Amino acid sequence: MIGQPYRPVTYMMGSTPAGNMNNMNNMSNMNGMAPMGTMGAMSNKGSIGNMGTMSGMPPQVTSGSPMTPAGTVISTAAPVYEQSYVENIFRLNLGKVGTFYFTYENNKDWNAKVYTGVLEAAGRDHLIISDKATGQRVVLLMVNFDYATFDEPLVYQYPGVIGNPGGVRGCR
Repeated sequence: MIGQPYRPVTYMMGSTPAGNMNNMNNMSNMNGMAPMGTMGAMSNKGSIGNMGTMSGMPPQVTSGSPMTPAGTVISTAAPVYEQSYVENIFRLNLGKVGTFYFTYENNKDWNAKVYTGVLEAAGRDHLIISDKATGQRVVLLMVNFDYATFDEPLVYQYPGVIGNPGGVRGCR
């Protein structure tokens, strides 16, 4: 085997016509090197020509979007709705008066506490209620939350359904 000096090759991204690959073969002949098609591992010129069909970046795909076997993305309008977490239920019912039950572990003074007030705000880890009479606001952490009661109907929208579910449910 004849030792050939190392010569780096720069490949262009995007479409490379098959003619350019032939020009590369001719250039190597001019340098006294064997044509690319005659090199051992790269003897199939068709596979070298196919390298030009690759693009630089894959298409932007939204998570969960379907794709065709050819690789094109099928755009679909995904339904947008709130998930059924307690903070989202509270957000749908801001302004309503409720009674909120909390327990505090390892507390010597009081283990459980009950708060009554107007639901003003609800976050992922907290809710804010206010007392109508005093105007005092209390920030309560959801980590201590047990349950809540309301004296009026609640707005409740669960995933996949717009508005309240139809019909009134009674006790049986």
